Amino acid sequence: MEEIVFHHSLPIQLRFNDVDKFGHVNNTVYFSFYDLGKTEYFAYVCPGVDWEKMGIVVVHIEANFVKQIFGSDHIAVQTAVSEIGTKSFHLVQRVIDTETFEVKCVCKSVMVTYDLEKHESMPLTQEWIEAICRYEGRDLRKKTGK
Repeated sequence: MEEIVFHHSLPIQLRFNDVDKFGHVNNTVYFSFYDLGKTEYFAYVCPGVDWEKMGIVVVHIEANFVKQIFGSDHIAVQTAVSEIGTKSFHLVQRVIDTETFEVKCVCKSVMVTYDLEKHESMPLTQEWIEAICRYEGRDLRKKTGK
């Protein structure tokens, strides 16, 4: 598997309520960071999407918590697409310390494009596939063994 290059990085401002009584960011808060990263990634890479008709939904998500984030840390969430299928794509995200570049957490998700009017999954548009591959700098379409 090719090493992931993160072209998209979003600085995150830690809020008072992100930090628990132990002085570190609670693990449940990380997922809001990942949501912000996804939103900004697709707003930048695929502008002009009609979000009233088309959405993306998480069908699988896993996170590996590597190091604690403290309230005084300066962090960013980085986002990349690692593979594209017909109706789904794989998203890799990580939270890093922007001063030390330490990885704090790594998240992998499987996302599905969703028709909000029909309430069912739908194929990714060619426009999305091309825009993501162009942004990531390589062809990410899943190779079939046939």
